[in-house]
Amino acid sequence: MTEAALPPGWPAMSIADAHALLTSPGTPFETEEVDVRGVKLKTWKNSPPSLRSVVEAGRAHGERIFLVYEDERVSFEAFHRAVANLAKEFAARGVQKGDRVAIVMRNLPEWVVAFYAGASLGAIVTPLNAWWTGAELEYGLTDSGAKILVVDAERYERLVEHLPNCPDLVRVYVSRESEEIAHPQVSKLEDVIGGADAWASLPDIALPDVEILPDDDATIFYTSGTTGKPKGALGTNRGVNSNILTAACAGARRFLRRGEMPPAPDPDGPQRSSLISIPFFHVTGCMAVLNPSLFAGAKLVMMYKWDVIRAFELIEREKIQSAGGVPTIAWQLIEHPARVNYDLSSLESVAYGGAPSAPELVRRLAETFPKSQPGQGWGMTETCATVTSNGAEDYANRPDSCGPAAPVAELKIMDPADGKTELAVGQVGELWAKGPMVVKGYWNKPEATAQTFVDGWVRTGDLARLDEEGFCYIIDRAKDMLIRGGENIYCVEVENVLYDHPAVMDAAIVGVPHKTLGEEPAAVVTLKPGAEATEQELRAHVAEHLAAFKVPIAVKFWHETLPRNPNGKILKNELKKLFEDKADA
Repeated sequence: MTEAALPPGWPAMSIADAHALLTSPGTPFETEEVDVRGVKLKTWKNSPPSLRSVVEAGRAHGERIFLVYEDERVSFEAFHRAVANLAKEFAARGVQKGDRVAIVMRNLPEWVVAFYAGASLGAIVTPLNAWWTGAELEYGLTDSGAKILVVDAERYERLVEHLPNCPDLVRVYVSRESEEIAHPQVSKLEDVIGGADAWASLPDIALPDVEILPDDDATIFYTSGTTGKPKGALGTNRGVNSNILTAACAGARRFLRRGEMPPAPDPDGPQRSSLISIPFFHVTGCMAVLNPSLFAGAKLVMMYKWDVIRAFELIEREKIQSAGGVPTIAWQLIEHPARVNYDLSSLESVAYGGAPSAPELVRRLAETFPKSQPGQGWGMTETCATVTSNGAEDYANRPDSCGPAAPVAELKIMDPADGKTELAVGQVGELWAKGPMVVKGYWNKPEATAQTFVDGWVRTGDLARLDEEGFCYIIDRAKDMLIRGGENIYCVEVENVLYDHPAVMDAAIVGVPHKTLGEEPAAVVTLKPGAEATEQELRAHVAEHLAAFKVPIAVKFWHETLPRNPNGKILKNELKKLFEDKADA
């Protein structure tokens, strides 16, 4: 899409002027300066102070439907009752402010209840990647020191043999388990709060009386680390809740850029609805979609797993207005031939982030869903989701940008060579971000924290540039990492597993381009003299130790030492050429 497609006179207002107007005193998006851990930060004055307060705000939406899963429908009132009753159970098991409550399950209504039950007690809720192996999950449980675990039946089967290695766990609750459980530490979640269809009849009790402050610890979300071990990013209530007003403000900014005033919220207007296709254990799913939906009274429609035909059915059935997640999903919504068989006219927004997207995607979305405004944003686990947003005409005009920073956030480009010199507009360097959404640091990892977080700034590891108006352009990743369908894969983690195979002498993971997933991992290995191993054997070896999305799609054998530069770094661009036949498979 080009400038010619933009409305005459656009933009009516600069980004700076729009932000100044939106955040002025007395407005919903008013900002204030607050001292947070010794750093002066601009924050949202009207942000809910805690996740507990979000739960209370959600109750005001009464009998409107909040969660839809298959044929299960949960109202905001029923949800509140389930949260309060489960929080009471956690408290009875000794959960106090600061204790860790872990969740390991696919997107289910129970996931949401467990998250807010823990948060309402001031516990640090620790969602773990449901795709991890048993060993990876054990690491997350032991590293966090989780006291309570809420898990679905599938994940329980994967974890049960690892429970003896998790000494901090005092209770495990299993959801949707049809078999009897004999383990003395384990209960069925349904024995506490019943199934989702019974939550409306639970006792009407108040949430436990706990004082929770904005800068109290709230969540630990794990991100894969360059050392091979995931790091737990410790977010606060302020950080998690910053997404609520960040998203709403970005929406209001689009009107001002057109020369229109943002419409006033109508509590009696049609309910917003979203198809949630990304896992809640990602900050995007939890903090950018789930939490604002509960606060604002929007309906969330969940899927057992992503399936584009099922997505079409649900969009039609539930009159869904918002969908997306990662570019992979947007491409599938566009390109699947069955799309024409469904009424998708309710779609007003297809937004995504978490992975690079092609400018071509903007054009195709506009063609396919003329009523829908595409949008994308940028953030990371270390920023509790959203820092920048780009949508509507701005996205059409700059389809290769992830947008400007939210009014409460700051971006700067630093010289990666010294980490001290700020670079000028237009120059490419390491992207640093600052704002109330930046996490406190990494759980129990002071050295990694000191390396990544500097005076309130997070060093993102992304190479980027800023233009004159503050729009951010991600150029490349400084970290040796690839992103498959929104999932971060740190190459060293997979390489280390390959090195553990007795036949492997040298190994490198490279990204193979894929149209919908963005990229996939592939391996190049050199075997030890006289050793033998097959491609199938090495892929199976990785699958034993790591989640399925980290397993190389192909393995090529290199019959000498892998090519390196004078500093000893493997020349991965050379190795990528070996997989040209696999690209866009």
